[in-house]
Amino acid sequence: MITATGLSRTFTTKSGLVEAVRGVDLAVRQGEIVGLLGPNGAGKTTTLRMLTTLLVPSGGTATVAGFDLVRQPREVRRRIGYVAQVGAAPSAGTRVGEELVTQARLQGLSKADARRRLTEVAPHLDLAGLEGRALEELSGGQRRRFDVALGLMHSPQLVFLDEPSTGLDPQSRANLWGHIRSLRDDLGVTVVLTTHYLEEADALADRILVMDHGRVVADDTPEALKARIAGDVVTLVLDGPTPAQLTTACEAARRATPVRGVVAGVGEVLVTVESGATAVAPLLRAMDAAGLSLASVTVSRPSLDDVFLTLTGRSLREQGATGTDTAPAAEAPAPAGV
Repeated sequence: MITATGLSRTFTTKSGLVEAVRGVDLAVRQGEIVGLLGPNGAGKTTTLRMLTTLLVPSGGTATVAGFDLVRQPREVRRRIGYVAQVGAAPSAGTRVGEELVTQARLQGLSKADARRRLTEVAPHLDLAGLEGRALEELSGGQRRRFDVALGLMHSPQLVFLDEPSTGLDPQSRANLWGHIRSLRDDLGVTVVLTTHYLEEADALADRILVMDHGRVVADDTPEALKARIAGDVVTLVLDGPTPAQLTTACEAARRATPVRGVVAGVGEVLVTVESGATAVAPLLRAMDAAGLSLASVTVSRPSLDDVFLTLTGRSLREQGATGTDTAPAAEAPAPAGV
């Protein structure tokens, strides 16, 4: 469904050239849900914009839905849906059904086919019965499902979702996850999504691509990525630490017990060990000997955030759920769903 080789994007700024994406190779098979993850500035949003024809690549080649990304952008746009992180502001009084039918008509469907497509899409996203409601009257979860519906009205083979559940409450987020799974399971749609929610990627993605500094640094299933970090993770949360104290804690942990890895996060140190049960006592003694006060200690199996710390030296949770890559405005017409 997607094949990219050496995909790159360079921007010219006042301070010089910025390499946002540096030679990305990736492949997405039909029927997959693929998560694109990375810290702020990793290049994931720029990559998404290139794959949706919103940005012209500076280098490399790619085919999307069977068509060349640069030479055949119109054919690519006909076959994909794109749901941006922030939907377009609706005109006052715009109705759900009216807007969805208009989107389908813009994609070349007849009025009758557009209305027929509405009756197919609305139930899949729990929008049936809301066709006559004004967009400004929708709840946050309903509005996000409406945004997804916009990208599906022309029956795309491939849908890109940029931070699909940002800003939703936990119940609405879980509800949207079910609808995203149904896109693949019931409609056969291939899904590529970016997200800052680790639990979202873990729950939805068949495969995860981890990006950092403009490159793909890992490509595997969530379970396989977590299996890279063998053993247990002991999290030592320090009580109001300074950067120097975090460094001291890392050094003390390495001396206290055999470790597989030690990484400092925000106010905490994550220590990967063979057995958390046997490592906790010597770690506590080492922290006490170093004069460090601990707020809490936990032992857990490796998570996706631990994978991020190991791969990038940064925690994805530190980035928050609202950050995006910095990039200029789109340089090409937007595909369906924008």
